[in-house]
Amino acid sequence: MSVLVVGLSHRSAPVAVLERASLGGDSQAKLLTDVVASEHAVEALALSTCNRVEVYADVDKFHGGLADVSELLARHAGVPLEALTPHLYVHYEDRAVAHLFSVVCGLDSMVVGESQIVAQVKQALRLGQQAGTAGRVLGGLAQQALRVGKRARTETGIDQAGRSLVTAGLDQASRVLGPVQHREVLVVGAGSMSALAATVVSQAGAERVLVANRTLSHAKRVADSVGGSALPLADLGQALVSADLLISCTGAVGHVIDAELVAGVQEQRAGRPLVVLDLALPRDVAPEVRDIDGVTVIDLETLAASVVDQAHVADVEAARTIVADEVASFLGWQRAASVAPTVVALRGMAEDVVVAELTRLAGRAPHLDERSRNEIESTVRRVVDKLLHAPTVRVKQLAEEPGGQSYADALSRLFDLDPKAVEAVTRADIENGTA
Repeated sequence: MSVLVVGLSHRSAPVAVLERASLGGDSQAKLLTDVVASEHAVEALALSTCNRVEVYADVDKFHGGLADVSELLARHAGVPLEALTPHLYVHYEDRAVAHLFSVVCGLDSMVVGESQIVAQVKQALRLGQQAGTAGRVLGGLAQQALRVGKRARTETGIDQAGRSLVTAGLDQASRVLGPVQHREVLVVGAGSMSALAATVVSQAGAERVLVANRTLSHAKRVADSVGGSALPLADLGQALVSADLLISCTGAVGHVIDAELVAGVQEQRAGRPLVVLDLALPRDVAPEVRDIDGVTVIDLETLAASVVDQAHVADVEAARTIVADEVASFLGWQRAASVAPTVVALRGMAEDVVVAELTRLAGRAPHLDERSRNEIESTVRRVVDKLLHAPTVRVKQLAEEPGGQSYADALSRLFDLDPKAVEAVTRADIENGTA
């Protein structure tokens, strides 16, 4: 079996599609049940957040599994498959493992390093376990991913990367405006990065913080957290007239702030400078805004050269190195675990042979006393254990290498193991959540 992930996120789909595709608890549980009931999957996990919807499945065939999971995801998300497909990404085997590890570390988040994703993966694992769809493969994968996320945050400063990015932007903005104290700041967006930006400028002493968003209730939630005020996105132009600093990070596809809007605002500002900090990817601010007199645009490309952002880049690279190391370790463990049913079946066959021979001996030598029988049984079992020790230990070691399953297949053929016996062990492990 192999791990497959099919999903969409802020990197691949517009907000409107993500909102339509989001899954509630009940729909997630039903989706998981349907995935494992499909032809090619035996385990499933679903991760649904405001910025991503992903299904992880342990499948026996790539194309069959992909078709099943994609169709079921579209059905339960309530989005036609043809509308969802252009926004889907697919990862398989080692790339699927690397993707989940990166997600838990916050490397794939809109706010790099954000820690909320850890709780979201824990919830996805809990739901999969409750639904009985997360077994050895995906349960083990999710648990290892959580350990990797903890390691990345312990050994690097990845969880501070988002804050560092905002701080770097404020440092550059202060070269134009002076300190943020006594300044009016307008934050556009209500996602993780926008909330973080509002918090940072509030802590820096901004006189007033305004939060604008398409959904007013979301803007109010962020504004309330910093003692600010909320307004609908339609009032953006009016709010810009008095603002000194605009920070935008909406995650929208397309420009939220265009040159026509800003040029009109600048005519009402009597020459006061306006600094625009664009933290979105893709950009929220149209390139032409840079050409407007009195307006300074700072974006992610600008921040890449800053000292603070270089520290952020170093943390990201360190976290990526941790992910790569952990992926290699996990895949080795997975390959070794895949041969366990063959080893168990081999030892089960050996036990049957021992029992049969001891029974035959009892019939042919009824005169043996109990002490002699026990000694003979111990000797026979020691011989069998010693004969099996080297091949079973060695096959586990070899299985950790790429293509290691072939050694288990060879062991099965050499000892003429019944394939049904190996399948029975695997099935029992899955049912017990240990396979």
